[in-house]
Parts: sequence; structure tokens; C-alpha cells
Amino acid sequence: LKADCRVSAGERARRQGVRVFVTCARASGVCGARCASFAAGRTGARQPPAMTTDFLETSIRYKYVQKAGIVFGDFSAGGSAPSGKPGGSSSGALVASRGEAVQHAGGDEFARNQKDLLDLCKRRFFYRQAFDIYGGVAGFFTYGPPGCAMKNNIIRQWRQHFVIEENLLEVEDTCIMQHQVLKASGHVDRFNDFMVKDTGDESKFYRADKLLEEIMDEKMKAADCTEAQRQEYTLVRNQADAYSREEMGQLFKKYGIKAPETGNELSEPYEFNLMFPTPIGPGGYLQGYLRPETAQGIFLNYKFCCEQNANRLPFGVAQVGKAFRNEIAPRAGLTRQREFTQAEIEYFVNPKSREHPKFGSVEGVVLTFFHSNEQLAGKDPVRASMGDAFKTGIIKNQILGYFLVRTFQFLRNVGVREEHIRFRQHLPTEMAHYAADCWDAEVFCSLGWLEIVGHADRSAFDLTQHAKAAKCDLDYKEVLDKPVEQEVLLLTKPSGISIMKAFGKDGRAVKNYIETLPQAELEELAALTAPKSVTVEGKSFELKPELLSFEKKKEKISVNSFTPGVIEPSFGVDRILTVVLEHAYYARPKDDSTDDKQTRGVLALSAVIAPYKCTLLPLDQRIARHEQYLALSTTFRSELSALSLSYTIDESGATIGRRYARNDELGIPFAVTFDFTTLEDKTVTMRERDSMEQIRLPLAAVADLVQSLCTGEAVWKDAVAKYPSS
Repeated sequence: LKADCRVSAGERARRQGVRVFVTCARASGVCGARCASFAAGRTGARQPPAMTTDFLETSIRYKYVQKAGIVFGDFSAGGSAPSGKPGGSSSGALVASRGEAVQHAGGDEFARNQKDLLDLCKRRFFYRQAFDIYGGVAGFFTYGPPGCAMKNNIIRQWRQHFVIEENLLEVEDTCIMQHQVLKASGHVDRFNDFMVKDTGDESKFYRADKLLEEIMDEKMKAADCTEAQRQEYTLVRNQADAYSREEMGQLFKKYGIKAPETGNELSEPYEFNLMFPTPIGPGGYLQGYLRPETAQGIFLNYKFCCEQNANRLPFGVAQVGKAFRNEIAPRAGLTRQREFTQAEIEYFVNPKSREHPKFGSVEGVVLTFFHSNEQLAGKDPVRASMGDAFKTGIIKNQILGYFLVRTFQFLRNVGVREEHIRFRQHLPTEMAHYAADCWDAEVFCSLGWLEIVGHADRSAFDLTQHAKAAKCDLDYKEVLDKPVEQEVLLLTKPSGISIMKAFGKDGRAVKNYIETLPQAELEELAALTAPKSVTVEGKSFELKPELLSFEKKKEKISVNSFTPGVIEPSFGVDRILTVVLEHAYYARPKDDSTDDKQTRGVLALSAVIAPYKCTLLPLDQRIARHEQYLALSTTFRSELSALSLSYTIDESGATIGRRYARNDELGIPFAVTFDFTTLEDKTVTMRERDSMEQIRLPLAAVADLVQSLCTGEAVWKDAVAKYPSS
């Protein structure tokens, strides 16, 4: 785990690009005590220590807020920024995300905390490397009890936020897919990364684009790097995963890239398919693969889901499950695994109508957009309202824009800091083979900008491919209110006779094939000037122009048939969990009155995704052994279980303070302590994790209060106002 996750300062910056430009728009009143020190610095008091130079020099030119007090812009709960702040304007007009660099402690907060957080995750068994007692294998991890509970809570919130609130259908398909399915989808031929290997040690392999990124970062860090060179290296780095095999090979030669571990020559880049093959059946004659994504299972069942939706468009289908990719160089913990969890949505739409009925409810939300044009020009991301982004063409359709905002809201709700979220558009050469447009939700963490959600306009690619390969009609049939007259291209009768004669016993099949082609393909055949080869029922036939004759006729159409387009938000659940942990972690100052050397780490997780909602603590062993405590705690535990509230019990002999600290590490928001007063009047103390405030209340009221606090029906200050402090 440590080998996979420990990252140097240079590595942390490698995904970030040029340089950080930051500003504090308001230095008091927003961040409380944490921002007060910065305010003092602005008025002449002692300045806090500087960020590391390599972090500033190699980070992307983008404004973000650090927990320790750097504030960039001003964000409301809805994600918008008020007028006059660098983050946005009241009109939502496009605003570049830039400002002056400031020196402030905590700018590299996530990277500084990474070692302690990883130690906490391993020690408290949130997750650790799979097969650990055998030495482990890179790219595989096991979730322990708190990690498993937290992950399930994130998925539960995802289902509530999308499946329930957006009225989606949900399916569960198989993890093994047959060859024909993934051949049709393009994964067999195109689901590849470029790889290079050490020519002197063929056991060492490297993913070409990642190695190129690392080399560019090293060059940018060099003391003699000029501004022109920096711009060149930045552009190369930004396009690293968009180069062709030939271009990649030329760049490796241009920059003299060698094997990093040995200095040996590297092979030419070559394609490596990322799917895990597996034979199906005892004979092994049927080829299969572990699915590389959950999306294909949705496309295969589109027809049946459409029927369940009363044959209405638009509608969405969701699936949560495992996906498998044979990564060349898995590293950085949960962020690049060979087995991981996806939560995907395929939203089927009429390709000619991309409006969303609820777009008006999100068009005022301001997001940070990093358009491909800005990336290629080395410019800054921009802040814009979704409405303005759509009007100016940054976002090309409302449905995609609507899901970008819903993703932003979901990430914020589960604990990702909104000021660290941006949406980056894929470069034209970076786009997946199936996509017309792609936007990644990226979150700033210890590894730099990390993609955690992909949003793709897959057009009609998948359904069209599966319809052709399976010879199945997957078109949507839209019944028109009034029949319309439409000019269509039809094969003439003489031409049909000629085709049947030319191809003998296969003539009727060829004729039927031509007659059922879409109008666009019929127009292509009508314009033929040279023979064209087609495949019909597994046989190849050559269509000569002289055999083909078409005529135009007007027909009344009462049913409009088309292949639906697809908008796909795809969530990496493990990556979301990773950034939530990083954004939630902080360390309390050590108590000088004790000899405790361990960092007092705290996970400030929202109650809704915390692995456990509360912990039960007897004050000491005298209470733990008391018969009345046993009776009261048993009843209380039953009340918590009846409300589906998870909990832990710590009846160890450690001090109450140490036990509080143990549960703070697990992110448990509330602690209920039974003391001697409890035995007299059946009241307990209840402690809130982040403020460490305590109140005293009747034990019978605790379960309902915890539920209200966890569901958001109440907040802690309401409880403090209602019950006396302890």
C-alpha cells in the first residue's frame, strides 16, 4: 500500500500543468480561525511560510481553496459566486479563474496529510492491499469494515440522488461478457493503451503516456528551463494520452527518453489491450472477457428497459457494479486499480432534441470549465453559470449540462469540497472512440487533478453497433400525432429483379438487405461510381453501380424511427471515496500534557456517508460492568438498529479521551457516553466530533436525534439550543 501510494512532491504535481495563481477574496468571516491568520498577514503581521516551490511551479493555473485558509473566489451553497469576487459575477458571465499567487501555509495540504491518512486507512482497515499476507499484487485492494460501510453509503447516496430523484431504471448485468458483444462495442479492437518496455530488462513495462508526462514534469522543474520551453513541455504533457503511436515514438526519440529505473533504451510504443480474457465453458471454445465497463450491459438491455418505461423517451438506465481493466502500471492506491466499482447512467434521448425539462433549475449554478480550446492555448479555466455555458457553446446540449450540475451537487453532498471541483473537456484527439463530446469532473487532491466522473455524449454509437452485430432492431418507434408526407428513396422493381438474378440463391437476401438500409446509406449507394463490398448473413457480395437504380417517392409516415442518442455520466466510486477521505482528513494539535506521540487524525465525514453514525462508550469499567448499564445499552442498541443506524461499542479500559480519538479517526460523528448520572436519571452525554461540544439529554431521545442529524432534518446547533451543555 505504501509503495503504491507514497508520492514525491514532483509526482504530486505531475498532473497539474503550468503554475498556480491564487488569491484570497475574503480573508475573514468565511473560514473562521483558519482564515484569521491570513488576514493578520495582510495587515503586516508575521507572514506564514511559503508553499513548496516545485508545487507552485508545476501546478495548473487554477484557483482553488485550501482548508488551511486560502480562499479563491466566493461560493454560495448552490455553487455560484456573487458579484465582485474573482470566482464569478452576478450575471454568471464567463470569468477567467486567475489571480495573484500568495504564500500561505497549507497550500499543499492534501499532499502533506497523505502519509498520515494512508497510515490511518491501513491501521483502521478502511482498505489495504489484497492478498497482503502473500505479499500482495498491484492494482487489487480489499475494503475493511469501515471502508466497506463508507463505500456502501456513497453508493446509497448515489442511488438516492440519481436513481430515485431522476426516476431512473436500474439493472444488474453479468461481469463476464462474450466476445461478440465487446467486438461490436469496439473494445476488442480499440480499448488499448500504448506501452513501452525496457529493452535490457523485459520484465519492466511502462505506460507510454504516463512516462511522457513524468519526463515533461522533470524538464519543467529544471532550473534552466525557459518560459518558451515550459510552454512546449506543458502542451506536450497536456496531450500525452492523445498522441498516435507514431507521434508518441517520435516524442520519445526527440526527448531521449530512457527506462527510468535502468537507463536502458525503450522499445517502440505498441498497443496493449486492457481487457482480461477468459474462456467460457469447460471446452473453452467460447471466448469471453471480464467487462471493462458496466455500460455495455445497459445497452444490451435497452430494448427491454424501453418497454418497461412504456416505450417513452427520454429515459435513463443505471447500473452499479465491478469493472476490470488490466492496467499496465497500477499505482496511487485506489485511483488506478485492476478491479474497481463503477456507477454508470445511460440516458437515452432523441438525437434531434437535446433539451432537458429541468434545465431551468440548474442554469444559475456556476461551475469551473476547462474547455479544450483553453487547454491547447495554455489559458486558464473559466467560471460560468450553466446557462451562460450553454448559450456560448461551451456546453452543446442541455441534457449533458444538466448532468454536469447534478454531478457537482452529488460530489458536494458526499463531502468533496466544491472549490476543488472543475470540469475538463477532452481534447479532440483524446476523445473515446464512441464519443461526440466528453467532460471529466476532476477533483484536486494529493495527486493533483484527478478524474473521478466522466460525462460522455456517446451519440448513437453503441446501439447502432449492437443492432448491426446482433441483427436486432434497436430503433425507437415514435408514433406521430399527425402523419407527415416525406420523400423517400426506394429501390426500383427492375433493379430488384437484376439483383436477384445477379446473386442467384442469395439474391433475395441481398435485395432485402438493401431495402432495409437507412435513407442515408441508400443515398450513398445511389451515388456509387465503383463497386462496393457488403456483408449479408455472413457472406460478402460486391454491389456494382449498374445493378442499382433508385427512385424517389412521397410516403405518409405515421411512425418516426430512429436510433436514440446517449448521454453517459460514469462515476468511479473508489476514486470518489479516495478524494472524500483526503478532503475530510485533518489532524488535531497534540496535547502537550500527554506523552502521546501519535497524530490525532480526524475524518470530518458527513454523517450521511460516515461508516458508523454513533459510538457507545461507558465512562469506565465500573460502568461497563454495571447491570443497569447492560440493560440500558441493550435497549438503546435495539432503538438504533430499528432506525437502521449503524454504531460501534468501545468498552475497553482506555481513557474516555483516547476512545473519543479512536472514533474520530473512523469519522463517527457522534459519541454517546454512559456515566454514573446515567444510572441515576437515564440521561447520557452526546459529543459532536468536529466541535467536540457535549450536551446532556435523556437516553430515550438520542436515537431519534441521531437519525434527524444524519438525515439533515436537524443540525447540531439545534441540539445545543434544545439540550444543556455537559
